[in-house]
Parts: sequence; structure tokens; C-alpha cells
Amino acid sequence: MKIKSAEFVVSNSEVSKCPDSKLPEYAFIGRSNVGKSSLINMLTERKNLAKTSGRPGKTQLINHFLINQSWHLVDLPGYGYARVSKSAKKTFQKFITAYFEKREQMICAFVLIDSRHKPQPIDLEFMQWLGEHQVPFCIIFTKADKMKPKALERNINDYQAEMLQTWTEMPQYFISSSSNGMGRDEILDYIDSINEQFAQ
Repeated sequence: MKIKSAEFVVSNSEVSKCPDSKLPEYAFIGRSNVGKSSLINMLTERKNLAKTSGRPGKTQLINHFLINQSWHLVDLPGYGYARVSKSAKKTFQKFITAYFEKREQMICAFVLIDSRHKPQPIDLEFMQWLGEHQVPFCIIFTKADKMKPKALERNINDYQAEMLQTWTEMPQYFISSSSNGMGRDEILDYIDSINEQFAQ
């Protein structure tokens, strides 16, 4: 898929105020500091489409971007560590949950996981919640350029082993790097293939 246009549409904290559109949506979510904004900018080839920050937890709203006038990319707040108050975290969790439970246009969630770390309970718990609520999702392992190939493979294998204890099969996953563009074509082609099915 070639990204011909990518534009910001709206930010909000209420699912009811999300765009009144039938276009398919793909939500991107992950722990704070997982490199979500950088990944979105890499996928769309726009340097500042999603705001990057040295401070984890910067995304605090549901952000909709219209891609190629045909689908929405949705940037969701990170879960887990963020330098915000407990009440703010509860608010985030509330509208993240509401988004996944109510937004029928949401075709697939991409859960971003930092490939440098061993399986983290918070990531596993979040994916378990998605599974229990029948929310379709894929995994994107980020920051792969910061790992040696064997260490990267070992960490991904650890995730597979951990997940296959409770899942019948490993969800579709991608390996990415915002620095060198790794995984870009695979992720966009995957979205494109779903969009083609959606259009039929």
C-alpha cells in the first residue's frame, strides 16, 4: 500500500464523539514509551503526524487520522507507566475500554510491544483482555533495530511460549523498527488486504 494522504481528523476522550464514519479503523496501542508515535510516523512517512515526546504517556486522547481517504488510523493512549495521576489513568482506561467495546468500525488493534524486553505481565494481561472481549488484534514488536538478531528471536520466542500457554495459536505478529522502516510494507500490506475484504 502506498500512503498518498494522511491527515489529522480529531482528538477526543469520548467514543460517542469519534468520527461518524463507516470507514474501517485500525487502532494502535501499547505501553507508554513503546515507540508508538514514531511507528505511526514511519508507517505514514510523515515526520510529525503523531506527536513524539521524550516524556512517556504523552498521548492522552483518542486520535483519529484519515489515511488515503479510505481508512482511519487511531492512536490510543498507552497503558501502564505514564507520569500522570491515578485519576487520569482511570479516565484513560475507561475510554480505551469503551472504544474497544463500542466502536464497531474498529477492524483490528495493533498491540505494540518493545522487542527488547522479556514478556511483560501488563502486555500479556492487556492481550488477554482483548481476547476475552473478542477484539481482533495483531502484535507489532518495536525497536527491533536495537537488538541483535539472535536476542530478538529469543525474546519473540519467549512471547510465543508465554502466550501459547493460554492461547490456541499465536496472533499474527510483525517485527518493526521506526529507525530503518523494518516491517512497514508488511504492516501496510496486511491492512490493505483487510480493506480489500471489507470493500467486497
